Amino acid sequence: MPRWLPRAMVLAFALYACFQFGSWAFHQLVGLLINILIAFFLALAIEPVVGRMAARGIRRGLATFLVFFVVMLAGVGFVVLLGSMLAGQIVDMVEDFPKYLDQVINWINQTFHTELSRVAIQDSLLRSDWLKKYVQNSASGVLDVSATVLGGLFRLLTIFLFSFYFAADGPRLRRALCSVLPPSKQTEVLRAWEIAVDKTGGYLYSRGLMALISGVAHYVLLALLGVPYAPALAVWVGLVSQFIPTIGTYLAGALPMLIAFTVNPWYALWVLCFVLVYQQFENYVLQPKLTARTVDIHPAVAFGSVIAGTALLGAVGALIAIPAVATLQAFLGAYVKRYDVTDDPRVHGHRRHGEAVVARLQRALSARREQPPAPRDSA
Repeated sequence: MPRWLPRAMVLAFALYACFQFGSWAFHQLVGLLINILIAFFLALAIEPVVGRMAARGIRRGLATFLVFFVVMLAGVGFVVLLGSMLAGQIVDMVEDFPKYLDQVINWINQTFHTELSRVAIQDSLLRSDWLKKYVQNSASGVLDVSATVLGGLFRLLTIFLFSFYFAADGPRLRRALCSVLPPSKQTEVLRAWEIAVDKTGGYLYSRGLMALISGVAHYVLLALLGVPYAPALAVWVGLVSQFIPTIGTYLAGALPMLIAFTVNPWYALWVLCFVLVYQQFENYVLQPKLTARTVDIHPAVAFGSVIAGTALLGAVGALIAIPAVATLQAFLGAYVKRYDVTDDPRVHGHRRHGEAVVARLQRALSARREQPPAPRDSA
């Protein structure tokens, strides 16, 4: 056996063990890494406001705290307002549920010539095995729901803490990062940081603008239908549909449908149809245009980046995909050498007239050659 073989085998086993340990550690820390990534982009989003306040003599820590306090105060006030509104509407719906059930039963009896009664339906529902299993599962799942809520609150606190440190100690973080790089690389890092701040701010601006347009559109519909709390519901739809990726649209549309159902069950169907139609308009018309203008990327690239981000990181990837791709595109654009485009009509999608004539003649000649010769008369 060669002398180097045992050493090579030990080195191979050591490398394999290090790879397995690194893979295990990465899977254990992937949640924390995602939280840090979200916190970093959140810090980039509030960096312009914090920078302006710091330029006016306010300490960065205090400026960051004030920004987070205002955001948190607005969020808590909005949640409390919607919670009180939703609780009142649920109470009204429960009180009016027998009336709605009687209307549905009367319509079924008149349409299908049946003899259903509300008392018989209630008795069969209360004695059903499905309801008993549902109650048992709901009782056993209370602890799971509580653990999920506590885990979500802890994750939210972690994101806010990291984003606070990133925003408050932004200059110190940049100095620490540049201190380990040569001067030529320091300039590129600072340029990438500035581009990331601009693109993240532009992305949030586009989201805020789409939230405003969505809120106004849904407010007009809800006001025409006479649905109560139309302004609050419009703000809910605008914010939730834009800032909660993937499932935000469905969460945003569920609450107006619920409130509209308490007024008239057919109004809930109208709200559902409007939400679906507006969502298609936003996805294929409004969002690509606004994203391309504010983040300066092609609509197809924006759509593809959202799909790729969702496949990689789920809802978090869908939220940060567009600013990340816009930052990468702007940073790489500084190093791509570009040339002047020639004045050729084909650049604009038009072919030259002479070439088109020659192409038609060539097609005609080839068609004549392919035709069989005409038969001659025997006479």
